[in-house]
Amino acid sequence: MTDRIVGALILLLALGYGLEASRMQVSFLSDPLGPRPFPYIIAILVGLSALWLLFKPDPNPTWPPPRFWPVLGLVLLSLVAYAYLVVPLGFILTTTLEMTLLSLLFGARWWQGLSGALVFTLGVYFLFTKGLGVTLPVGRIFG
Repeated sequence: MTDRIVGALILLLALGYGLEASRMQVSFLSDPLGPRPFPYIIAILVGLSALWLLFKPDPNPTWPPPRFWPVLGLVLLSLVAYAYLVVPLGFILTTTLEMTLLSLLFGARWWQGLSGALVFTLGVYFLFTKGLGVTLPVGRIFG
């Protein structure tokens, strides 16, 4: 039953996200495809995942033990903080800090988490800025 409840909630989220995507205004100067299809693709994939949960639920779902709930709560709080800090602190610093924290929460040593996070962040940054031409926030504190 829990899978079906979660599936219904995620389906409502996907429908709302798709509705908001339909209201997105895009400049006529953007490329022919533009940024409009990306939110639709996300809404469709999330909707299909929700339908899977609704029609093929796990017959015997297992919840994580109670000792993991504080860690999961910290993960959720860190992702919310990331969303609020990415513009003021910039993509590179915020993503490196977030990935390091997530690595530590999942059992990595601090130097492994920091080095892996830095490599991941720089790779994603250059992929988006140089490869795809997407501007990522530098951070207000850095100018």
